[in-house]
Amino acid sequence: MKKVIYRFLVVITSLAVGVGLVASITYVGDESSGPVEDAFFKIGRAISEFEEKHILKQRSKSRSAKLAWFAEAQYNRESLRDPKKIFLGAYDNEATTSVQPIITLEDSLDTEFPLIHIYGAWGSKREQRFPKDQVHSIATLGSVPVITWEPWLNDFGGGEFSDLPPVEERNKEGMKAVAEGVYDSYLIQWAKDAKDAKVTLFLRLGHEMNDPYRYPWGPQNNEPEDFIAAWRHVVDLFKNEEVTNVLWVWAPHLAYGQFKEYYPGDTYVDWVATGTLNYGTVAPWSQWWSFEEIFSKYYEELAEFNKPIMIAEFGSLAVGGNRAKWYAEALKDFPMRFPTVRALIFFHNKSDGTTTYQSLNWYFVEENEITAAIRSQIKGWFIAS
Repeated sequence: MKKVIYRFLVVITSLAVGVGLVASITYVGDESSGPVEDAFFKIGRAISEFEEKHILKQRSKSRSAKLAWFAEAQYNRESLRDPKKIFLGAYDNEATTSVQPIITLEDSLDTEFPLIHIYGAWGSKREQRFPKDQVHSIATLGSVPVITWEPWLNDFGGGEFSDLPPVEERNKEGMKAVAEGVYDSYLIQWAKDAKDAKVTLFLRLGHEMNDPYRYPWGPQNNEPEDFIAAWRHVVDLFKNEEVTNVLWVWAPHLAYGQFKEYYPGDTYVDWVATGTLNYGTVAPWSQWWSFEEIFSKYYEELAEFNKPIMIAEFGSLAVGGNRAKWYAEALKDFPMRFPTVRALIFFHNKSDGTTTYQSLNWYFVEENEITAAIRSQIKGWFIAS
């Protein structure tokens, strides 16, 4: 009972301080940029560390112990170049200031995730800098971050970026501008911060570059050779900064092909990735697709690159079919069916507004039938040699 009361008081204290921060920032207004903003940011980090220390401390220790077999990978990039085990992971949109939602999901599946997925965009805003705090929290738990790094060129402005083309024109041949070094100052600082993090990082850069509808770095604005030039420029820049703790993850969209046309080359790619999401009948353009229909028919083509494969976004919506059955069928005998796949990351997003006008819910943590189906399939194989 005392532990429950203590935890309650810790949470209430953290919330009270957080509310105070929001009120203070609102009061300060526009003057909150610069040193004042930095001060509030440091206080926010202190709150996060307070939670880690007092709420997640014991769990972090036990979790790290269970992931002892993965410990080398945290600080040895080479151990992940040709892994012999399948690594499970998850992205959870609720796990922004706290890793607790990830731990809750793990508990529901009776496992621990060696990989934890986060998203970050390019730009001039504070939240578009290297995600030091999230990387620190993930490493504290004994896991390795997978960072999807999205080149949103529209978000640059001010200072050294004051002379950029207008926002409405900036994405046209945007990858050519990246290759020409227009955004190097941002990229160099990001690379230095990544190096300082010391832990191994997966960087999934400019994913789904072959999709002409979704992202501005796609073929509607750029030629394949420009994307390749931009990719190589970024990787070379990291090499010049002596960043040795990053694994580069190239991730085309399965449905749009042209894989080889967009491939930067073996020396510039460490892993091949893709997403496997079943949208069901949520929109006129979608239908209930099985995992076999979404992923399996492309597997051999991806395996031809002779790189470990990552399914970076794995999930199903509930509209149009039986989700528990979908997960069970997708994961059944998975290591034998797809021996080149070395990582599978659950897409656990409660409010996904990136694809349709309505917010989509990929959450399943409280769906007992689904979690039981997943547990029954992954038991044993996710750490099997």
